[in-house]
Amino acid sequence: MEYQVSYLQLTGEQFEEKVARAQEQKTECALCPRECHVNRTKERGYCQADAALKVSSFGPHFGEEKELVGRNGSGTIFFAHCNLRCVYCQNHDLSFGGQGSTITSKELAEIMLSLQNRHECSNINLVTPTHYVPQILEAVFIAAQEGLRIPLVYNCGGYEKTTTLQLLQGIIDIYMPDLKYSSLEWGQDYSDARDYFSRARAALMEMDRQVGGLETNEEGVAQRGLLVRHLVLPGGLEESKHILDFIKMELSPRTLVNVMDQYHPSHKAYIYPELNRRLSQREYEEVLRYAKMLGLRLAEK
Repeated sequence: MEYQVSYLQLTGEQFEEKVARAQEQKTECALCPRECHVNRTKERGYCQADAALKVSSFGPHFGEEKELVGRNGSGTIFFAHCNLRCVYCQNHDLSFGGQGSTITSKELAEIMLSLQNRHECSNINLVTPTHYVPQILEAVFIAAQEGLRIPLVYNCGGYEKTTTLQLLQGIIDIYMPDLKYSSLEWGQDYSDARDYFSRARAALMEMDRQVGGLETNEEGVAQRGLLVRHLVLPGGLEESKHILDFIKMELSPRTLVNVMDQYHPSHKAYIYPELNRRLSQREYEEVLRYAKMLGLRLAEK
């Protein structure tokens, strides 16, 4: 039986209400925990995004988790700008520099339909989408009326507001947040977000409430649920343990966890001696061993 994506179950009136509520944020933006309250039609907030939708790139992506890739790739759309300032960001040209092209919500809808129809992607993968939630909702509404029917993935840094996530309930099928740090100090020093973990903790619990553990079809391709990514940082064993403990104790047991080992110094990491080196195999294996000991459901490598 084919899975019916969440947004196709909304009535037109329900969808229009969500779009209207989201559009209010353009003039007093509080979409993310920064709560800038700026009028984005006139100025930029912390994330440096204004009211115009900016896309850096899009296309089938085969480097994601196998549960997202399927046969023809994950239909990935990279948005410009970000609400975090990670000193080791590997996409800093997009996140900080705002590299990309300005498009309309209708053009975004056309991109989604192209990824589905021309490329036959398994899903629409929205990367760093938080500051563009109003435009994304509008685009999904347009695309759904024109035949969009594949799952939507909300691929974010974890630094989210629960009220914004509640606005997305019934729209997003798969949440894929990062869970970066557990301590106030690391959140502040490495992402300029001292409240990172408290915000991310609440956000992930809200995501879990909405969609639960990750569900796949008979081909092993994700249809709905929560997939958490954790990038292991050099010297971060205790941080990682605290994060994995939280996942074990607070989230659904079927939550899929990807413990990632691809850290390498990038952007401004050279300024921080502790981050100015690659992750060692021993460090990664220690974290992975702990995750297995907890009995977490781990993504395959």
